[in-house]
Amino acid sequence: MDHAASSSQDAMSLPGCYRHPDRETGIRCTRCERPICPDCMVNASVGFQCPDCARGGSGTGHAPYAARPRTLAGGTVAADPRLVTKVLIAVNLAVFLVQLSVGDRFTERFEMLGQAYVPVLRSVHGIAQGEWYRLLTPMFLHGSYIHILFNMLSLWWLGAPLEAALGRARYLALYFTSGLAGSALTYLIAAPNQPSLGASGAIFGLFGATAVLMRRLNYDMRPIIALLVINLIFTFGWSNIAWQAHIGGLVAGVITGYAMVHAPRRHRALVQYGTCAVVLVAVVVITLLRTAQLT
Repeated sequence: MDHAASSSQDAMSLPGCYRHPDRETGIRCTRCERPICPDCMVNASVGFQCPDCARGGSGTGHAPYAARPRTLAGGTVAADPRLVTKVLIAVNLAVFLVQLSVGDRFTERFEMLGQAYVPVLRSVHGIAQGEWYRLLTPMFLHGSYIHILFNMLSLWWLGAPLEAALGRARYLALYFTSGLAGSALTYLIAAPNQPSLGASGAIFGLFGATAVLMRRLNYDMRPIIALLVINLIFTFGWSNIAWQAHIGGLVAGVITGYAMVHAPRRHRALVQYGTCAVVLVAVVVITLLRTAQLT
């Protein structure tokens, strides 16, 4: 009995400070994550740093840790934390210019389409015909100036802060996972000959992830909830809107975003990218099932 109690006490003991091993502590450096006692804590903009990281790691052999600060989700802090969002906006604008220049022939070749006869192409086309790229390419197509204007404004307002919080790789994984989930749900539910296009599925994924992040940081949830409700009213209140893409992207964004900001530190990357992989497997399964129904 005494031995069991002793083992339980050892299991619950806190780690020792890396500079004073005899001092137990529950505080870790926000950069290198080593345990530090009160005497070794250096106030930082967020939390505490160890003396080595506060000095830039000089003379400690731990400079690589001090040189690589991490985002909330464990990503590398970049010099321009909004670069990927800027690139995504630039790509969307460039593709829209191509749409205007080439015309319907270009749009009909790459929009989301389950299966239909395309008069311009004079043949049957769609995902059911093996054109799986149509799950991805519609994320960069838009139907009007108003359409792309609202989507790009939303992408900047939501995407830029999320990219800074998650890091570039995790942000991209979230964006494309949400967009593909939106396309897959559209393919499953919408009429096969009903085309759809737009970055809205991915952007609704950013909505979901932003809500999860704000909850994680204990921010006031009312602004993001109000904005989301307004967008959902537009989604179901206006005609010619692929609500399936919005809902699919939103659900995927909440799931993926939760994994991004709540993953345990020890297995963080595995949980984060593993969740993205699970969502993508669901996209593949949905696509196969729907294709089997249409062929």
